[in-house]
Amino acid sequence: MNEEILINVTPQETRVAVMQQGIVQQLHIERGSHLGIVNNVYLGRVKRVLPGMQSAFVDIGLERSAFLHVADIWENRNCGDSARPIEKMLHEGQNLLVQVIKDSIGSKGARLSTQISIAGRLLVFLPQESHIGVSQRIENEADRELLRSRLQQLLPLKGSGGYIVRTMAETATEKELRADMEYLNKLWVKLQDQAKAGSAPCLLYQELNISLCVLRDFVNDSTTRILVDSGETYQRMNLFAQDFIPGMVSRLEHYSGGRPLFDLYRVEEEIERALSRRVNLKSGGYIIIDQTEALTTVDVNTGGFVGSRNFDDTIFKTNLDAAQVIARQLRLRNLGGIIICDFIDMNSQEHRDAVLEELKKSLACDPTRITVNGFSPLGLVEMTRKRTRESLAQILCEPCPTCGGRGEVKTAQTICYEIVREIMREARQFDVREYRILASQRVVDLFLDEESQCLAQLSEFIGKPVSLQVETLYSQEQYDIILA
Repeated sequence: MNEEILINVTPQETRVAVMQQGIVQQLHIERGSHLGIVNNVYLGRVKRVLPGMQSAFVDIGLERSAFLHVADIWENRNCGDSARPIEKMLHEGQNLLVQVIKDSIGSKGARLSTQISIAGRLLVFLPQESHIGVSQRIENEADRELLRSRLQQLLPLKGSGGYIVRTMAETATEKELRADMEYLNKLWVKLQDQAKAGSAPCLLYQELNISLCVLRDFVNDSTTRILVDSGETYQRMNLFAQDFIPGMVSRLEHYSGGRPLFDLYRVEEEIERALSRRVNLKSGGYIIIDQTEALTTVDVNTGGFVGSRNFDDTIFKTNLDAAQVIARQLRLRNLGGIIICDFIDMNSQEHRDAVLEELKKSLACDPTRITVNGFSPLGLVEMTRKRTRESLAQILCEPCPTCGGRGEVKTAQTICYEIVREIMREARQFDVREYRILASQRVVDLFLDEESQCLAQLSEFIGKPVSLQVETLYSQEQYDIILA
């Protein structure tokens, strides 16, 4: 299926949309003020060891100490019953090489592992291991063995580390595989040298920014075009592609059209819908998605859909539609952890099996690991989706101060960026003397303080003055732009 990747860049954030047949399938947002740290490697210092929880808190230089469980200590991975307790391996004040496997989410600190892995374009290097693994997405056993054999022949020495062969390596040449191995080995040597010379806590290796991660992790043979609306980011991606994936250089394009890229492809509308509880189905039914700290629930309803045959067929058709939409919404919203789907009750076992099969089929293209159980005695489908970073709502929204956390509103920062984009949109259509922003106190305060540079850059870019006015009756999401 043909795929396009859109990258929208502003000084404050980078947004990525993965499109298939003109429909948004994935959304990724990275903000300069809140960069994700998954895959970063740190030299940390053990602050506390908790034998009762078989875990430890490790200082890696962040506001909150990170969490390390005994099961994530590499030495214990393959020990079985002979695994040592954490108090026998760690002590307070000890320096420790660790990698972040899960971002801090809500009140929980980042989760760590002492098993280091460094991802390249074709391979993942496991310096502490000796085996060669193959991505589970390569299902043909003959292909798996061939890839494993090819890589084994390229290994310089036994005991020089292990590898996981990524999906993109299926069509890679021997030269490309060798280049990836050399690149990853150089990174590991550099990381070790920094660890010896550094003082804990310190960052030793930082994951690529999201625009370069697109080239390393997202693109594949079905990617027909990568559109970037920033000239500087385009140049940086172009250089990276020339070095690591020259076949993608011709598919990389700088978008310089007058209309905003995400407006042109209606991605802004999709983001708004992805923040809503209710999602309408083509059949006329709808689903309600509620995200809590413990789990996410999805409730399927027939709505105005009455069908054309009988009630059982109406329910079956609605559930089939919902299965496809649920899979896409999980990707769009990046919902993780425990997920409970409450499909409309079906009397027919054949219908239940068909809906479950449709759900699994729709989830198959999700790059995140998912486990799906069958229907429970209560008629619920339980699943888990690996959670490594915040969901879309957690990035773009915050608990509503008015309702005490029962609902959500967009952050003042999100509104600031919406206003900036709206003014840039207006500036392309109207020639005025001045733009006046009417907004809530928090939004105006943010423009005057942390986002003052953003406002100055906007004014310089459009060549017009921009003024601010507080409207005390406005909620945080309300604003107006007066063209003077």
